[in-house]
Amino acid sequence: MTATLKINHGLALLPDLTQVEKSLFEKGFEYIAGVDEAGRGPLAGPVVAAAVILPKDTVIKGLDDSKKLSPRRREELFDDIAACGATCAVGIIDNITIDRMNILKASLLAMRKAVMSLSRKPEFVLVDGNYTIPNLDLPQIAIVSGDSLCASISAASIIAKVTRDRIMDKYQELYPEFSFSVHRGYPTPQHLNELKTHGPTEIHRRSFRPVEETVPVPRSGK
Repeated sequence: MTATLKINHGLALLPDLTQVEKSLFEKGFEYIAGVDEAGRGPLAGPVVAAAVILPKDTVIKGLDDSKKLSPRRREELFDDIAACGATCAVGIIDNITIDRMNILKASLLAMRKAVMSLSRKPEFVLVDGNYTIPNLDLPQIAIVSGDSLCASISAASIIAKVTRDRIMDKYQELYPEFSFSVHRGYPTPQHLNELKTHGPTEIHRRSFRPVEETVPVPRSGK
């Protein structure tokens, strides 16, 4: 049975990003996976989740919520995470599935796929946000702002963000009229102008209102 517990912002008082994992190590857990996602807010592209098990006592300088880091720093930390011997996996859910099941369910599904794809089975899972992962038969806790509080979740946020950014760079090549390598599909003024001018691509999320509003309504025949 999945154990769940929601941790709140009180953890912000912890002196460093390794305290949560250390407390679990002291309880006898050895393989602890942090999980986070990137891409819930964009109007286009997939949602990408990552799961990361950091080796015990590993300290990676500069770990933080990926949104607080520059693209260059994220790439550097991506390499540092890989080089430290971390066990990493990603889960990717495309825009069609997002439209079918909604973005929250798709994000949680991406997280589950990431955890289930790890080459080493975790003994405990730390999940960023308000929700634990459904249908996951592992002890887990949800941690609000976990990407700023836990080393493994922070590492997962970086892996997920860099992976998704690289996917959007590829889409830039397929859809040169959209600046996906700049706005990454988020609803920036630039993206909204491109959407209004060119209409949605095959990777746009049609269930999201700004996209839905650009899709022509078919006229009924007389």
